[in-house]
Parts: sequence; C-alpha cells; structure tokens
Amino acid sequence: MKSRQVLRHRDFRLLVTGASVSSLGNAITPVALAFAVLDLGGSLTDLGLVEAVFAICQVVTMLAGGVLGDRFSRKLMMEGSSAVSAVVMAVMASAVVLDAATIWLIAVLGGIGGVVTALSRPSSKAMTRVVVPEADLADAVALRSLVDSVCRTLGYAVAGVLVAVVGPGWAVAVDAATFAVAALAFGRMGVSNARAPRTTSPLTDLGEGFREVARHTWLWLLILQALLYHLFYGGAQAVIGPVVVGEEIGRSAWGFALSALMAGFVVGGLLALRIRPRRPLGAGVVLLALTGVFPLAMAMADTLWPVMLGAFVHGVGLQMFSVYWDQTIQSQVPEDKLARVYAFDSVGSFVARPLGLALTGPVAAAAGVDSWLLVVAAVISGSSLAVLFSRGVRALEPAEAARVG
Repeated sequence: MKSRQVLRHRDFRLLVTGASVSSLGNAITPVALAFAVLDLGGSLTDLGLVEAVFAICQVVTMLAGGVLGDRFSRKLMMEGSSAVSAVVMAVMASAVVLDAATIWLIAVLGGIGGVVTALSRPSSKAMTRVVVPEADLADAVALRSLVDSVCRTLGYAVAGVLVAVVGPGWAVAVDAATFAVAALAFGRMGVSNARAPRTTSPLTDLGEGFREVARHTWLWLLILQALLYHLFYGGAQAVIGPVVVGEEIGRSAWGFALSALMAGFVVGGLLALRIRPRRPLGAGVVLLALTGVFPLAMAMADTLWPVMLGAFVHGVGLQMFSVYWDQTIQSQVPEDKLARVYAFDSVGSFVARPLGLALTGPVAAAAGVDSWLLVVAAVISGSSLAVLFSRGVRALEPAEAARVG
C-alpha cells in the first residue's frame, strides 16, 4: 500500500509513535476518572462539572498554544507538554490509589492536564507537514489518523478491564506512563523546527490567524457546526453514557461501547486510505451525519449490541470526515499559520463543550435521559447536513499544499 511508504521518514515514525501512545493512555483516563468520581459518591452533575473544568482549561489555553507553535519550536512544545503531563497524571493516579482523592482534586488536576495538553496540540497537528514531503502529506495525514484510532481503540478496550479489575487509579497510572514514552519519542526527533524570530506581538499573530480562518468559508462554517456537535454530543458521551450503559448494563460494557466507537474509527481510517473522493470535504460532511446513530442507539436500546453498533457507525462517519477535514486544512493553509488555524479550529469546535458538559446532567434529568439523547441525535446529524447548503463546502476540491504566507 502506497500509504505505508511514508513510514520511511524517521521523524514521521517518531511523531506517530509519540502521538499514538499518548492517545492510548488518554483513552483510558476518561473512563477511569468517570468511575473514580462515581465511586466518590459523585452525581451526574458532579461528573459533568469535572469534565467541564478540563474542557474549559483546554479552550482558554488553546489559542496560546497556537501562537506559541507558530513562534517557537513545535518539537519542544510537544516534548515538554508530554513530560509535564506524565507528572500530573502520576499525581492523580497516586491520589486515587491511596484513597486521598476528592472530586475537587480530580477536577483541579484534570484542569492542569487540560492546560498542558492544549499548549502542545496545535504544534502536534501542524508537525505532520514538517516531517514529510508534500507528495506524502495526504497519506501521512490518513495513516497518522488511522494509527491514532487503533491506539485509542485498544485504550478504550483496556480501560473497562482495568477499571473492573484493578480500579480507576491504576488505570490513570498507565496514562502517566504513556506520556513519559511520548516525551522520549518526541525528544528523539531530528527536526528542531525552530521558528524564525518574529517582531510582531502575540496578539498581532493571533489576529493574523483569525483572518486566515475568516477568509475560508468552508473553514469557519464547519467550525461552527463542530461547536454545535460538541455542545450537544460531549455530555451525551462523557456524562450520560457511563450511567446509561455503564450502570444499567455493566461498567465493562461502557468500555466495550467506546471500543466499538474506536473500532469504527479504525475502519473509517482504512476506508479513507483507499477512498479519495473528488470533493472530499463534501463527502466527509455527508458521512459526519452518521454520528447521530450513537446517541439514538443509547436512547432506544437496553442491551449492549445495538449500542455498540451505533457507536461503530458513529466512529466510521466521524473518522472519514476527520481525515478529509485534516487533509483539506493541510493543503489549503500556509505552513507558517497552521498551528494558529488548528488552534482556532479546536477553540471554535470545543468552546461550547464545557457548557454542554455542565448542563447535560440537569437538562437530561429534567427532560428525561432518553428524550435528551434523541434531541442530541437530531441536532448533530441535522446540523451536518445543513452545512451542505454551502457551495464552498460541497464543491471544494483538494489543492497543492499552501506555501508560507
């Protein structure tokens, strides 16, 4: 397969190794912390607030991460973030294992982890363009996404088993170890990626990044769609899912449901390697509409298999869209603005997620959990299809990678 040829680039292999092993650990921690909060007597609202703290800290820090990623060494940003995250997760794991954790301690440490992760995420996304030649860029994006999905799939599968067998604290300890491995992998990369000194202020750089987003209709329109997606779906998965599936069917069942979601990501990634539509963004948005199947299944099913099927379909659609979306950004945006554009993408997409996480518990309790899940399904699928009314989304075709602007 031609896509495998990108693995001949050593720095790309190290990038994929570091990013993917972190993804494996990060797939374990949300499952572990959800049950750690519930074991401490936390309610749906408590769980939502803990998740919201992490999300808020990520959102408020992401733009700074984008500016720093375009001003300084992206390699250093990634290496340093992984090392600090390893320490934070080790402290959290120790607190849970030693029965010293409280809901607020978990929230605070989660918030610190969110800040550190946000500082490096734009650099990590933009680094792909640095470590492979232009001819291999599309394959590199698809392959990196696929490997990441495989690792997250394993993480979710392992999470349910770890929580059930050894408890949430030891599961978080695994995440700490993966961050340490990631720091070592990033440190061995041979590219310094040092940026040329900039005379402009960080605020000027931020404004330049915003203007780059604003000049692409497809970019800002789909960021707004993602805002709706995360506002409604984030709480459905992080808050309602562990209760509806985890407590009604079994704790390990929720881990397997998330594993099915990630298996869908893997299959979607494999399909994206093979299928290169003429207008990938438009095709990806159609596939994105499939994401409503997962909350629909959670609302209507009382056994595990329909939920797993809905999760799988969700994963296939979201993964294929994500690959086509990332390829489009990499080819349309100048390299020296990539980190800032990825930062605005993440902030715009996730800015409403903390609100959704915080309100999901009370709203679902008032409206009924099943009724709210049906609303979530309708919103995330309907908003995806609505974006297709824009010709800028439907008709956009791939372009050669944009040069430095």
